[in-house]
Amino acid sequence: MAKRDYYEVLGVQKGASSDEIKKAYRKLAVANHPDKNPGDSAAEERFKEASEAYEILSNEQKRQAYDQYGFAGVDAGGAQDYSNVYRDFSDLFGGGGLGDIFGSFFGGGGGRSQGGRRGPSVGSSLRYDVEISFKDAVFGTKVEISFAHHVHCSTCSGSGVKSGSGKKMCPTCNGTGQVRRNSGFFSIASTCPTCQGEGHIVENPCDDCHGSGLKRKQQKVKVTIPPGVDTGNRISLSGMGDAGPNGGPSGDLYVYVNVKPHKYFERSGNDLYCQIPISFTQASLGATIEVMTIDDVRVKVAIPSGTQNGKVLRLRGKGVPLLRSSSDQRGDQYIKLVVETPKKLNKEAKKLMAQLAQVMGENEKPEPVPFTQ
Repeated sequence: MAKRDYYEVLGVQKGASSDEIKKAYRKLAVANHPDKNPGDSAAEERFKEASEAYEILSNEQKRQAYDQYGFAGVDAGGAQDYSNVYRDFSDLFGGGGLGDIFGSFFGGGGGRSQGGRRGPSVGSSLRYDVEISFKDAVFGTKVEISFAHHVHCSTCSGSGVKSGSGKKMCPTCNGTGQVRRNSGFFSIASTCPTCQGEGHIVENPCDDCHGSGLKRKQQKVKVTIPPGVDTGNRISLSGMGDAGPNGGPSGDLYVYVNVKPHKYFERSGNDLYCQIPISFTQASLGATIEVMTIDDVRVKVAIPSGTQNGKVLRLRGKGVPLLRSSSDQRGDQYIKLVVETPKKLNKEAKKLMAQLAQVMGENEKPEPVPFTQ
């Protein structure tokens, strides 16, 4: 589905203060944090969505761009990762102190073991933008995409260590992944600068991945685009994002859809709109015409006599299929009739038109009519 407005995601008004935004995000983060909801993909999605919204709205520059231009003002179109934003909440809760309390509430939080060491964590989720034709959006299609992501190094199985070697306990933090300092009544913890929170150091790193445990890989995959998608909808490919550090699971790949405009059709929800020209005589006398649908099928349409310019007719069930619906239900196609006035008339046509004008009794002093008519 399409991305929700960031203010709507956090449940705050557009003019909300920074404190209100932080408070709203903290509440959502506490409720949906992956460590509190293991295996709940819906909660994880809500956590990522809230983190993305907070990342934009907590930054004055990004918030201003978003307020002015919407998603276009803050979306660079490349891969973005919000899966681990404020994962340990040290920034959100001021670092150390409250951050430690919050972390212990979740049993360590953010992929850390009870000793504070960084354990396996979920990899970054990635974004890929794909452009498809209007008809492919209506009826669905399959597209092949090529993207780069990190995978676990096959040489060291993601450990980062050369074969026959191992990891050594970090001498700075003694394996905890954190260093602490006392400040008054509080003991403030921060990430160990030597091992970056890992709790260990690699003495003999893997030659292929240089100790990271990850390697960049270019991959091709076929993506099924379901019928009824529209610009802004996304398809989630589970586990196709970056592999997680320390052997952790991979993030997801989100394929965002952009639909090219059609030459003749416009879309509103599941309904389609088009304009069909008819002649002056067809509008006056009535007629039966054939109209093309998005299915490339011609359908007979009856035009009532006395049809006025701009009249709209409806073809039921000739619109866009309902997205991810098990039924065959579709929207409707609306036809706006455009009465064309002939620009050139031959002698016979002019004579007939003059006779018609005489019979009809043309009004040479027409009065204005309301716009509602």
